Parts: sequence; structure tokens; C-alpha cells
Amino acid sequence: MQAQKKGVLFVFSGPSGVGKGTLKAKLFEEFAGQIAYSVSATTRAPREGEVDGKDYFFVTRQEFEKRIANNDFLEHAQFAGNLYGTPKSYVMSLLDQGINVLLEIEVQGAAQVKESMPESVSVFILPPSIEELEHRLRGRGTETEEKIRERLAASGREIACAQSYDYQIVNGGDLEQAYRQLRRVYLDQTQKAYPN
Repeated sequence: MQAQKKGVLFVFSGPSGVGKGTLKAKLFEEFAGQIAYSVSATTRAPREGEVDGKDYFFVTRQEFEKRIANNDFLEHAQFAGNLYGTPKSYVMSLLDQGINVLLEIEVQGAAQVKESMPESVSVFILPPSIEELEHRLRGRGTETEEKIRERLAASGREIACAQSYDYQIVNGGDLEQAYRQLRRVYLDQTQKAYPN
């Protein structure tokens, strides 16, 4: 009997407002059933419309710190004053079933994953420019001026780490072009893992 093939772990990063959510949605629509989204735990409050267990596992800081002490996270980091982490058992269970997993995390967490799972495939989504990113963030209308400034400062630090990723994709004005590049990475990597 053939051994169960393991899934591929994709690590997906990029500054807030770069279009990660839209690209991810397209990938999941096309490859439904083959890829799962790893739901992160966070101490931040849910945004309007977010569902616990689907968008994030919303937990208290105390609960989160207890999980860190128990080594329950594949990675964890603090970002914009909140803690975020990837539950280890959840991800490993999916990979063991042969399901590909996508982690959408920031650069600090991505570096931790790469260290503990060097076989993971990392993809960084870049904006065409910081100005365009600022325009997109302001266009959302969901955050205060202070939060926007915080996110832009964080974006500069994140973009400086893009070169350490396996792949960099610029999401300029042409979403379809950015998606074609992401799709190619996905197919190349999963075919390597599951050769015919």
C-alpha cells in the first residue's frame, strides 16, 4: 500500500492592504478540497463580521500566554499590540491527511515557521509602492489615522524582509497577473510533493 503523502505548508505574508485576502480567496476557490486555511489564534478583538474559529480563534492574553508556555504554537508573534499564533496540532493534523495548508502570517512568525519547518514554501505579496499601499489602507475606511500610520510603519519593516521568502509577487493593479504567479507557485510546489 502506498504511504499517505503529506500536504505542503505555504507561508503567506505581506503588508496590510496588499490584497492577500483576495488572492487567497481565489486560490481556495480554484483548489477547493486540496488546501485548507490555518486559523490563527489572536488576542485582538474581532472585527465586524469576523467569526470565531473561522477567521481567528479569539482568546484572552492570559489563555494565549498559557499556550505559549505549553509550546502549543508553530509560531507566535506580537503585532500592533496584539498576540497572534498558529496552533501546531491543527496544522500538523491537516498536513498528515495530505491536505495543503496556507498560513497567512507576518514576517516574525514566518521566520519561526521556516526555522522549525524548512520544507515550508514562503510567499511574500508586495505592493507596487508604499504610496499605493497607503491609498488602499485609507480606502478601506476601517481604521483610525493612528492605526493607519502604525500599519504603514510596520509595512516598511515587513517589506524589508521580503527577500528572505522563497517567492515574491507584486500585486500591482492587475490582480489576475498576481494570481497567475501565485497559482504557478502553488502548482509547482504541490507537483514536487506529489510527482505523477
